[in-house]
Amino acid sequence: MNKIIILNGPNLNLLGEREKNQYGNITLENIEKNCNNYANKNNIKLSLFQSNIEGELVNQIQNSRNNHDGLIINAGGYTHTSVAIHDALKILKIPIIELHISNIYNREEFRHKSLISNIAKGVICGFGTEGYIMSLKAMNQFLKK
Repeated sequence: MNKIIILNGPNLNLLGEREKNQYGNITLENIEKNCNNYANKNNIKLSLFQSNIEGELVNQIQNSRNNHDGLIINAGGYTHTSVAIHDALKILKIPIIELHISNIYNREEFRHKSLISNIAKGVICGFGTEGYIMSLKAMNQFLKK
């Protein structure tokens, strides 16, 4: 059974309320329920974590190096600014998938730079909340090899 963790960064706890034109109406709670349903059907032990606090995300990343087989991260705004998250991810020897609900390359210029992409095995962006299931499928395939 593959152990995968999904980390969600700042403001993702407000999905369903914020910028519906970018993120739609679905809440993080609904996304987590969908991910858990997929995980249960596909023999995945899934952990989910969200924080608006950079250090809490770094702690989860560090802890995942011994407790998980793969990590999926939607770092939100920290994608473009956090050297601390970059450095924590760089330590991992497990596959990493960078995930974004919106297409960060169709948005403001400052969102085009990711400090995570060069560490990640893959990037999924622009597919809405379906990207979470896509990332779980992709991670499961990475881990089967």
